[in-house]
Amino acid sequence: MVSVNVEAKKTVDVMIEKADELNIAVETLACGATVIDCGVNVDGSFKAGELYTKVCLGGLADVGISIPGDLSEKFALPSVKIKTDSPSISTLGSQKAGWSVSVGDFFALGSGPARAIALKPAETYEEIGYEDKDADLAILTLEADVLPGDDVAQYIAEECDVDVKDVYLLVAPTSSLVGSIQIAGRVVENGTYKMLEFIKFDVTKVKHAAGIAPIAPVDPDGLKAMGKTNDAVLFGGRTYYYVESEEGDDIASVAAQLPSSAADGYGKPFFDVFKDAGFDFYQIDKGMFAPAEVVINDLTTGKMYKEGFVNADLLKKSFGVDE
Repeated sequence: MVSVNVEAKKTVDVMIEKADELNIAVETLACGATVIDCGVNVDGSFKAGELYTKVCLGGLADVGISIPGDLSEKFALPSVKIKTDSPSISTLGSQKAGWSVSVGDFFALGSGPARAIALKPAETYEEIGYEDKDADLAILTLEADVLPGDDVAQYIAEECDVDVKDVYLLVAPTSSLVGSIQIAGRVVENGTYKMLEFIKFDVTKVKHAAGIAPIAPVDPDGLKAMGKTNDAVLFGGRTYYYVESEEGDDIASVAAQLPSSAADGYGKPFFDVFKDAGFDFYQIDKGMFAPAEVVINDLTTGKMYKEGFVNADLLKKSFGVDE
């Protein structure tokens, strides 16, 4: 079976080789682990954001950036495009922010291939029937405002049972260009996550997937940046899933439940919802974390289902557009 760590390493090698061109910085820690700063003490770049997102997806997706022409009359923004033929492995088995890394004073949400070795969380890997058994290296992307040290690298090495010299840690704050790009790049994953966690649909039946979401404006305020980057997907993300249904599957119902607008909490920018919840994630309707618009092609019946909509007005409100 394919190794997301081995596949992602090909992209990591490109990032290391072209670090200056990408406006990122590569450091070898005393323990031998490699840290790639993509936005803490550097500016990053569009291309660095593309590559970082591809690493998050375990190297099993095409990632690009464009300005969608069909939004030009409403609200045109550079947008991240994702295409994958391994949706459950690339999004849930790698990209999902499923590892809370807490070592000493350091805390970050961890995404990426190393999760598939450490099985964080184990139930996700049971449900999609995947783990990265054969990798002898561990690659983790960290959403953090500071760079990790030797203690963090050693912790990752131990959890993944690899030599610490074979640990690669990529870091980007939410309040950075690469941060905005990689969160928009979760547009497909938000849908597969909701399918699995809330609709309880077998995501291994999703054979191909694609998506596009606008890149949120960079905001130096971490909390506001978190709100804007989430809203980019909730109000601007469009996804396309190709599903091989079986007898008894109600694909029309899956499609109807999938968009963010199907959630009870829909209607306000995420920062306002978060504030109303006393900045407590557990008080928020998790069904909101989904793409704005969903199209499902049932490969078994040939039927197509479209639900949800892009909400340019809420995007503008969230992003603070001054017209």
